[in-house]
Amino acid sequence: MSATATDLHDSQPVLHAGPALKDARLAVIAIHGRGASADDMIGLAGELQLHDVAFLAPQAANNTWYPHSFLTPMERNEPWLSSALARIRGLVAMLATEGIDPARVGVLGFSQGGCLALEYAARHPKVYAAVVGLSGGLIGPPGTPRDYPGSLDGTPVFLGCSDVDQHIPIERVQESAAVMKGMGAAVDLRIYEGMGHTVNRDEVEAVRALLR
Repeated sequence: MSATATDLHDSQPVLHAGPALKDARLAVIAIHGRGASADDMIGLAGELQLHDVAFLAPQAANNTWYPHSFLTPMERNEPWLSSALARIRGLVAMLATEGIDPARVGVLGFSQGGCLALEYAARHPKVYAAVVGLSGGLIGPPGTPRDYPGSLDGTPVFLGCSDVDQHIPIERVQESAAVMKGMGAAVDLRIYEGMGHTVNRDEVEAVRALLR
């Protein structure tokens, strides 16, 4: 595939669930995983039952934000990774023009989307309503420098994952929690014994409480 970082995901639709932005208490950017779709995140939004929260679920081109594992060298996932991060940045900027500043924005993702949510927040640190990585971790191979500038300044961050997830090593989840904490976030890390690559009821309830 030949493309620039700006034209991979930008033309894809963004689904909206919940109230109009002008009526929303919070807005949450909900990012799907590899092989999934924006519809799946709208389904998760329904499970959260937060009727005053607007959910925006962007769709990835070909249902994949980047082609290789999040543990591979970052350059192998370019320009898809840069396009994916730019897509989130564009949505945050759009919400600001609608009067919803980052302190009223949540960034949430599952699996590949969880990795993107965490990496976006680390690269663009500020006070957010919440950052949620469900079965996700910061992007890059082992030993990637994590000297992100800036502070998350008390942003609540939730990370939930299985201890035996086939896609997300527990060590990366723990490292991600430590990095976020070091950036000033209020981190809630929950590791679930023997869980599959999925979202469980405890995570749904934790995210609901966070956004409530």
